[in-house]
Amino acid sequence: MSFKKVTTGNHAVSYAVWSSRVQVISAYPITPQTQIVELLSEIVAEGQLDAIFINVESEHSAMAACIGAAATGARAFTATSAQGLALMHEMLHWAAGARLPIVLANVNRAMAPPWSVWTDQNDALAQRDTGWMQIYNESNQEVYDSVIIGYKVAEQVRLPFMTVLDAFVLSHTSEPVEILTQEEVDEFLPPREFDPKFYSIDLNDPRGYGLLTMPSDYYEFRYKVQIAHEKALEVYKREVELFAEIFGRKYGVFEEFMLDDADYVLVTSATLTSDAKYAVKKLREKGIKIGVLKMRLFRPFPFEDIRRVLGDRKKVAVIDRNIGFGHHGIFYQEIKSALYPLEKRPPVFGYIIGIGGRDVTPADIEDIVDDMLKREEMTEIIWKGVRL
Repeated sequence: MSFKKVTTGNHAVSYAVWSSRVQVISAYPITPQTQIVELLSEIVAEGQLDAIFINVESEHSAMAACIGAAATGARAFTATSAQGLALMHEMLHWAAGARLPIVLANVNRAMAPPWSVWTDQNDALAQRDTGWMQIYNESNQEVYDSVIIGYKVAEQVRLPFMTVLDAFVLSHTSEPVEILTQEEVDEFLPPREFDPKFYSIDLNDPRGYGLLTMPSDYYEFRYKVQIAHEKALEVYKREVELFAEIFGRKYGVFEEFMLDDADYVLVTSATLTSDAKYAVKKLREKGIKIGVLKMRLFRPFPFEDIRRVLGDRKKVAVIDRNIGFGHHGIFYQEIKSALYPLEKRPPVFGYIIGIGGRDVTPADIEDIVDDMLKREEMTEIIWKGVRL
């Protein structure tokens, strides 16, 4: 039977990789994800997981190793953060363009300079156009489950999958997590099927992968990646329904909290959501009809689902722990884009908070709601808590 274990977000990733019967793990340590690959190295060394564990000299090489492994049909994994993810950037394009179902755990860490090991989302969101699927987690249980779900979706649509968790708030914080038995996981996620049409490396039948493509053909390669993302949205919805049937935990493209009668909505992601939920409960006691929409699946982006849930609200506030410099908060950009085609749409206000791991409290969330309720006209960008 499955069992509960009090564990950190980092180790929740490690246990999920073990449960997923990953065959190749490439490792390069960087704070705050190092614990993920450390525990996996012990699991492999003790013979508990039949996998090849590769120590590499950089994050660029870590992704290159996963690409080579996935191209042979192996189930591959790595983990990183911040500058490490940035160093992988070239290879992220390669993994998506080559249609390889790699899973990467990124522990959100603020980008340097100045140097920081604390959390914000710019490292992962800077990779949003590389072709990777992305999912953002609020709890360590979500972290564990998202790795398993990630492999199930990635291997059907042949796209890589990035699961994202906040530095320290999840990575180094312990919570109860249900660890599934191998038999239970195998029921949902069977071993990866080898398809020689897509993955075949044979010394007696040599082939080239990712070679020069002329303009007459390149365009269609990119079209097919986009079509795969559109398919992935439906595959994800189907697989989380199956996951709920088997394990009792239901995940959508987002989570709705107190939205049934809400006039006002806070759009959040990751661990900020917990503070928002607490604040919303208090605001409800004051008679304010407000709820929370927690974004989980960021790529592919659930346009129609967003329109369905937000289209008839009075006001929407998007809270971003990131910034698209010279533009707006990144989730704010995406939400506005989704709502634009609607003839009737609510005003959307974008707030920046908590960058670089600065603490965000329920009082901060209540302050954002108070500010939103007072505003009549949309403004370009609203910074909260700046100290100058």
